[in-house]
Amino acid sequence: MQRAKAVRSSLQKLGVFSHHRSFSALPNYARNDDLQEQVLVEGRAKSRAAILNRPSHLNALTMPMVARLKRLYESWEENSDLGFVLMKSLAAILNSLKGSGRAFCSGADVVALNRLLNEGKVEECKKFFQTLYKFVYLLGTYVKPNVAIMNGITMAGGAGISIPAMFRVVTDKTHVKCPNWIICH
Repeated sequence: MQRAKAVRSSLQKLGVFSHHRSFSALPNYARNDDLQEQVLVEGRAKSRAAILNRPSHLNALTMPMVARLKRLYESWEENSDLGFVLMKSLAAILNSLKGSGRAFCSGADVVALNRLLNEGKVEECKKFFQTLYKFVYLLGTYVKPNVAIMNGITMAGGAGISIPAMFRVVTDKTHVKCPNWIICH
């Protein structure tokens, strides 16, 4: 864990995890740095990477994460200076350093969605899935080359946001499961 913190600290000093620019899908009045850190951005001269960063929840997708990913990918598609985009999880980076991290993305945060349903917030659940499916459609019709590094657990919505990529990279630690596919057949 200390090694990962040291790597993150070094990357922050290089400006990789800059908090000066906000790519948040939330309005300015609702800015929350914890939500900002759920999807990190790595930039190079001709490429951008979205890094899923909720390892304690197996990178389960939340509404702010999906909205941020959608906005990032839309802006990157419009940027003529970028040649390709990449999606990965912090687990992919940590695995290459010390073998930690278990998931690319375990799908939707069903615990949070269940809580919303129990609170009677059905419209928020609908909005989550509308945003998620619009993002999946965007990925499936994306003009620029895009890569998904599916290292670790890749389930349901995690498969949904990685399989439409033009290029998919799997590792010896990749476990793809999509129980909703079985339900549909």
